[in-house]
Amino acid sequence: MWTGTLYALVAGLMWGLVFVGPLLVPEYPAALQSVGRYLAFGLIALPLAWLDRAALRQLSRADWIEALKLAAVGNLLYYLCLASAIQRAGGPLPTMIIGTLPVVIAVSANLRNARRDGRLPWGRLAPSLLLIAAGIACVNQAELAALKAQAGADLSRYATGALLAFGAVACWTWYPLRNADWLRHHPGRSPRSWATAQGVATLPLALAGYALLWLAMGVGGNAFPMPFGPRPQVFIALMAAIGLFASWLGTLCWNEASQRLPTALAGQLIVFETLAALGYAFLLRGTLPGAQTLLGIGLLVAGVAWATRVKPVPLERLEAERLP
Repeated sequence: MWTGTLYALVAGLMWGLVFVGPLLVPEYPAALQSVGRYLAFGLIALPLAWLDRAALRQLSRADWIEALKLAAVGNLLYYLCLASAIQRAGGPLPTMIIGTLPVVIAVSANLRNARRDGRLPWGRLAPSLLLIAAGIACVNQAELAALKAQAGADLSRYATGALLAFGAVACWTWYPLRNADWLRHHPGRSPRSWATAQGVATLPLALAGYALLWLAMGVGGNAFPMPFGPRPQVFIALMAAIGLFASWLGTLCWNEASQRLPTALAGQLIVFETLAALGYAFLLRGTLPGAQTLLGIGLLVAGVAWATRVKPVPLERLEAERLP
């Protein structure tokens, strides 16, 4: 149990780095950060693909197309939305919004797959949803107050950042549901090799995205120095670190934790990612979170923990209970 919890903590610390990149290189376009991160991850996946080459040969053309879709939405588009959100709204609010993912995914599955997986009773979910909404509202109010105190505050940019964070949530809600569908329909395939296939599929997408972005900047007369920007050493090192530690090591540690812990407990421990990201954001600011922000974080954690304790009920039983 303790080993599994430690693995989950390390995974959260690694995944929290994803939220730091946009704050460390704010002058870099979010699109460049997205393709740069996944270009690094795709290169890391190549030696893994060589080790898994026998399993990858068994994938059909349709499987590779599905891997491309998952890589495009769950990797590139997700991080594009997230990096853009953090650049516009700062670190805390997007991190809190992304922190709702365990519950949003559960609610989406509740609507989509109730007959297959059972239904989460809405009455039991309601308190957690209210706690999460209150937590986000507290952090939003604190961030807005801090923004308004600054000269030349751009509230529309902040609002756009919040909307982009919800876009990131939408991407990563679609991804695990669609990914689970493929794994359920292919029970004989290795989840590890499927993850490697998605990493390999990310590489050509990231390469194409990098080339298109470079071309668009040149045609549009953008003065941004491509291919690696004004701080090439920092950018390359940061993308490589996020690709290695967040995309690969974080997932490896989470898989180790998932093998050792009950699913209900593992679902709650994903909150380590949110707490790590918030900690990194305030560390970079050089300030401590205020009382209202701490209250919001506490409400979010409580809401997510509450929701993960709600168990799905078979739809047949719910329908039988409604009968007179």
